Amino acid sequence: MSGLVTGDAVVLGLQPARLPSRALAVLIDLVVVWAGYLLLTLGLAVATASLDEAAVMAVSIASFLLVLVGAPIAVETLTHGRSLGKLACGLRVVRDDGGPIRFRHALVRGAMGVVEILMTFGVVACVASLVSERGRRLGDVFAGTLVVRERMPAARTVAVPPPPPWLVGRFGGLDLSAVPEGLWLEIRQYLTRSRELDPVVGRRLAERLADELVTRTGTPPPAGVPADAYLTGVVAERQARDARRAFARGAGAAGGAAAPRDGAPMGGAAASGPPVGFPPVAAPAAASPAASPVAPPSAASPVVTPPGTGGGRRSTGFAPPA
Repeated sequence: MSGLVTGDAVVLGLQPARLPSRALAVLIDLVVVWAGYLLLTLGLAVATASLDEAAVMAVSIASFLLVLVGAPIAVETLTHGRSLGKLACGLRVVRDDGGPIRFRHALVRGAMGVVEILMTFGVVACVASLVSERGRRLGDVFAGTLVVRERMPAARTVAVPPPPPWLVGRFGGLDLSAVPEGLWLEIRQYLTRSRELDPVVGRRLAERLADELVTRTGTPPPAGVPADAYLTGVVAERQARDARRAFARGAGAAGGAAAPRDGAPMGGAAASGPPVGFPPVAAPAAASPAASPVAPPSAASPVVTPPGTGGGRRSTGFAPPA
């Protein structure tokens, strides 16, 4: 990437185009220009058949300058640095400060292109581009321009892993309105890169993020649930709420229904249910079949101590991974 600095002291991250892509763009432009020049030459040969030799030579020179020199300059000026070949290859000519080029830039580039490309068959342009750190030919150096890539490959996105099946829908009572976007971003970054981290470091990071999330929601963590599983379950719940909110907003535009506030539970059943306290995943053998799957909070429920309060070793309240 090339760090170009604009007049407002803004650094632009642009990727300069290299010789292969620039050569392909020039080849496409030359094919189009020479095809137009040959068609124009044939037409002028028929139109100037009755003229003398001096007039035919003057018309030939004028057509050469008009098509092979003037046409590229006009195209780059009107399109702000995007000829047909550059458009096909995803390239663009910009100034040294990242701004669009003007007529004087295109004029210098076109005039130097006659020497670099047409008269030397591109040898001078290739050598200059290979020597230059940013792949510029002599026309770019004299004009103060740079050819950059407009189409960049899309970054590979990693989806957040889904929560365990036994945690799906079990966080419907959490109030997520006090959780800042910065914490959500940290949690998503951890979940998408957890496999790349050291197991000990990853577990500590998950416990720290889960403790902060519990502090923001004001709800003790479920008993027997690891920190990473807790994070995936809460993130899945937030994504489900966002999806339902978007659907309700689209339906409310037609029927007048209002979407709930950000972070609020969706649906009456979820709002009326107890928001805290989940039993362990494996129920004891003596448990009654009629027992409710969601237990209310009790004194035995583990409570997370917020960071910075109390002394000694801080207890996370999350079960270690199996």
